[in-house]
Amino acid sequence: MNFHPCEFFNIDGFAHAKLFDGIEAAWDALGAHLERYIAEHLRPGICGRVMDGAFLTSGAIFIGEGTVVEPGALIKGPAIIGRNCEVRHAAYIRENVIVGDGCVVGHATELKACVLLDHVEASHFAYVGDSILGNHVMLGAGTKLANFKFDGSEIVLRDGERRIPTGRTKLGSIVGDGSKFGCNSVANPGTVVGRGCRIAGASAVSGVLPAGSRSG
Repeated sequence: MNFHPCEFFNIDGFAHAKLFDGIEAAWDALGAHLERYIAEHLRPGICGRVMDGAFLTSGAIFIGEGTVVEPGALIKGPAIIGRNCEVRHAAYIRENVIVGDGCVVGHATELKACVLLDHVEASHFAYVGDSILGNHVMLGAGTKLANFKFDGSEIVLRDGERRIPTGRTKLGSIVGDGSKFGCNSVANPGTVVGRGCRIAGASAVSGVLPAGSRSG
C-alpha cells in the first residue's frame, strides 16, 4: 500500500494543504513537522463565538468565523480551529491541533497533536491522539484512537507480511476520507484506515485496512 497523503485525503480546498508539502508517508506530517507548521502559520484571533464558561488557556489560538465554543470546553494552544465548527461542552483540545471547517468536537472528546480535515465528526466521548482524520470521517460515541504502546517502543505498521518502522513512539491513526467508526470502537497505535472504510461498533482494529474495508 502507498502511504502518501493523497492516497487518504483530498486536500483540494483544505486551508492547510501546505502541511502535506514534501510528505511521503502521511504520518510524517505529525510530530515536529506539525508543530513547525502551526508555529509558522498561526495568527491568533477569535472570529467565532466563545461562550461564557469556556476556557482558552493560551493566546496562541485561532478560532474561525461561525465557530461556537460552548461553556465548559477547554482549548490549550497552539491550536487552529476552522470555520463553522462546534466545540461542545467538556471538549478538551490540547496543544498542536488543527481542526478544519465544519467539524464537531463533541462532549468529553479530547484532541491532542492531531489534524482534522473538513467536516469531521467526533461528537461524543472520543479520543484522538497523534492522528490525522480525513474529510467526512465520523467517530461514533466512545471511539478511541490509541497512540502509545504499553512499553513505549517504536510503533511499527503491520501491512500483511510487511513491517514498516515509523520512527515514532506516539502515533495514533491515519484515517482516510469518508471512513466511519461505530460506537465504542478502538484503533490500536499505528492503525492506517483507507478511504471509505467501516469499523463496527465495539470492535478493535490494528494494522492497515485498505480502502473500502469492512471490519468487525
